Order: sequence, then C-alpha cells, then structure tokens
Amino acid sequence: MAKKAKKRKYSKGAAKKVGRAMKKRKSGTLKSGRSGKKVKSRKQAIAIGLSEARKKGAKVPKKRRRKKS
Repeated sequence: MAKKAKKRKYSKGAAKKVGRAMKKRKSGTLKSGRSGKKVKSRKQAIAIGLSEARKKGAKVPKKRRRKKS
C-alpha cells in the first residue's frame, strides 16, 4: 500500500508572517500586544507571527488547549 501524502500544516502565508516577525525581533522592533514591550524570546516571536497569520485567514492549526487536571 502506498503512503498517503501529508498536507502542509501551515500555509506559505503563515510562514512569511513568522519570518517577518523573526526579522523584526532580530532588529529589535517587534513589540508585544498589550504592554508594548520589546520581544526578546524566539518562541514569543513565532507566536506573534502565527497569531497575525490567523487574523489574516492563513492556514494555521488551532491553538492547543491545556487539559484541566
């Protein structure tokens, strides 16, 4: 049996948004939403890029929900 081809989890548009957020972080101009503080964390920059992509309607998986313990 042939393996099923995997589809992209993230669209090209989402990848561009994340790339742009990473560049802004490197140059020191990326700021967080409410507080407006400079973003230094790589993970936070990725999260900002993905949330912008979601707002634009790009193909991005839904946010993970934490299990209640």
